[in-house]
Amino acid sequence: MRDANGDELGRPVAVGVRPADPPAVAAAAPRPWPVVLLTALGAWLAAIPLLIVVGMLLGDWISRSAGPYVVGLLVLAGAVVVLRSRSVPLFVEQLAVPALLVGGGSLGFGVFRDLPERAGALLLALLALGLALAIARDWLRVLFGALMAGLLGFALLGPRSFFFGRHGMDEAWLACHGLLLLWLAAMWWQARCRQDTAVLIESLAAGGLLVTLTGLAWLAGMSFLVGGTLGGGLVGEVARGVASDASRGHLAWAGMQGTSALLAALAAAWIARAWPLLRQLALLPVALVAVGLAWLLPTLGAVLLALAGTLLGQRWRLAAAAAVAAVWVVGSFYYVLAWPLAHKALLLVAAGAVLGALAWGLLRRATPAAPAQVSAPRLGPAAAWIAGATVLTLGVAGFAIWQKQDLIAHGQPVYVELAPVDPRSLMQGDFMRLNFRLPGEVWKLAPPGVVAKRPLVLARRDERGVARLIGPHSPGTPLAAGELVIELSPKNGGWTLVTDAWFFREGDGQRWEAAKYGEFRVASDGRALLVGMADAELKPILPLESP
Repeated sequence: MRDANGDELGRPVAVGVRPADPPAVAAAAPRPWPVVLLTALGAWLAAIPLLIVVGMLLGDWISRSAGPYVVGLLVLAGAVVVLRSRSVPLFVEQLAVPALLVGGGSLGFGVFRDLPERAGALLLALLALGLALAIARDWLRVLFGALMAGLLGFALLGPRSFFFGRHGMDEAWLACHGLLLLWLAAMWWQARCRQDTAVLIESLAAGGLLVTLTGLAWLAGMSFLVGGTLGGGLVGEVARGVASDASRGHLAWAGMQGTSALLAALAAAWIARAWPLLRQLALLPVALVAVGLAWLLPTLGAVLLALAGTLLGQRWRLAAAAAVAAVWVVGSFYYVLAWPLAHKALLLVAAGAVLGALAWGLLRRATPAAPAQVSAPRLGPAAAWIAGATVLTLGVAGFAIWQKQDLIAHGQPVYVELAPVDPRSLMQGDFMRLNFRLPGEVWKLAPPGVVAKRPLVLARRDERGVARLIGPHSPGTPLAAGELVIELSPKNGGWTLVTDAWFFREGDGQRWEAAKYGEFRVASDGRALLVGMADAELKPILPLESP
C-alpha cells in the first residue's frame, strides 16, 4: 500500500527495526528480564543516597556560578560513555540512567537561571537531541523525544501561559497543533531518509507524539465522570480548572472549532485515499459524525489526524494511544458544553446509533448468504459469557435501583440543616454545593481508604423531624428514643452526609435559593438518601414542571 507520494506506508515499520547486532553481540546470551529489573532497582536505590551525599559535599557551589554546568556536563558525559559501552556490567549500566536525570536537571537549573525561558527550553531541546544521537537505545530515544516535545511546547506556549492564564487555552491549543505539525513533517522526512536516520526519527517522533496526544487530551478537560473520581485534592482541582478554562464564544474559539473540523475531514480523506475499501458512499455519514464532533470539541480533529497517520503508517501502539486520546476527548463532551445533560446524552446516543446502524448494514452486506442445506452456527462460549455478563450487569443495576426505591418508600423522613456553598456550575448544569453542619469529631475520623467500613454519625430528631448531628456512633451502642444513625459517604478525602451537591434543571436556580434543609430517607441500618430540599418552614421545594 502506498500513500499519495507513492511511498510505502509500511516503510516506517521496516526502517524502525534496529539493524542487526554484530556477530559477537548477537551470540551473547540474552539477559533475563527479572535480572535486569532487580539490577535496575538496586542501581536506583544505590544512586539516590550517593547523589544526596555528593550534593551535601559540594554544597552551595552547585547552585552558584558555573557549578550547575560543570556538574551537569560531567555527569552527562559519564552517563553517555557508560551507555555507549558494550562491556560494562549491568549494574553500572543501570546507574547511568539516574545519572542522566541528575546531569540534565543540573544543566536545566543553570540554563533557566541564566537565560530567558524560551531560549533555555530550545537549548535544552537541542541537548536532548544530541543525547539521542549519542545513545543508540530506542527506549531512551523515545523518552528524549518526549522531553524535546515538552520543551518545544513550553517554548511555543510561553512561560506566562504555561499554567493556563487568561488566554492559556488558545495558546496551548496552538502549541499542541504546532507539535502535531512537527510530527507530520518528521514522518514525511523519515520516508526519504536512509535507514539509520529513519530509526532515530521513529523513536524521537514516537515520544513527541505521545506528549502531543497527552496535551490535546488534557486541554479537552475531564472525560465523563473522571473529574468526580479525582476528588477535591490538588490533582482534581487543577484538572477541573483546566476543564473549565475553555473561553467559548469568541473569534478564537470559532477558529479552533473550524480547524478541528477541517483536520477531521482531512483525516477521513487521507484514510479513504489510502484504503480504497473505505471509498463507499455508505461510510460518508461516519465521516460527517466525526467532523461534527470535531466541531464541538476543538482538540478532537488533531487527535483524529494523528490516529489516521499512525494507522496508515502501521504504528499500532501509537494508534492505540491516539484512539484512547480520541475516546477521552469525546468523553469530555459531558463537561465542555453548557447544554442540559439530556441533550448531550441524546446527541451522543444519536451519533452512536448512526455508527452502529452503518456497521450493522456493512456487516450484513459483506456476509454471504448461507446455503440452504447448512444449518445455522451454534453460539459459542464467547456468546454465553457476553449474555451472562449482560444479565449480571442488568441484575446489579436493577437491584441497586430497587434498593433506592425501597429506601425512599420505607425510610424515615429526616431533615438536616444545610448551607449552600456554590449556587451554580456551568460545567455540570446547575447544582448547589451542600455543606452539612457535621460535628467537629467527624473531621477527626480516619480518612476513606484507611477504614474498611463507612462510619456512622449519631443524630437526634426533634418533633418536626429535624435531626441534629451529635457525633460519631460506635456500632452496637444502643440508641435512645428519638435517636438514629446515618451512614457517612467518602468525598474529597473526607466524609460527608450522603452527598455534597444537589442537581436541578438549568434556569431553575432561583427557586432553590430558599433551601435551608436537606430532606433524607434513612433506613434502620444508617443507609440514607437525599430526596429533596425544604425551605425554612420545612415546606418541600418542588421543581418547575416541564412545559
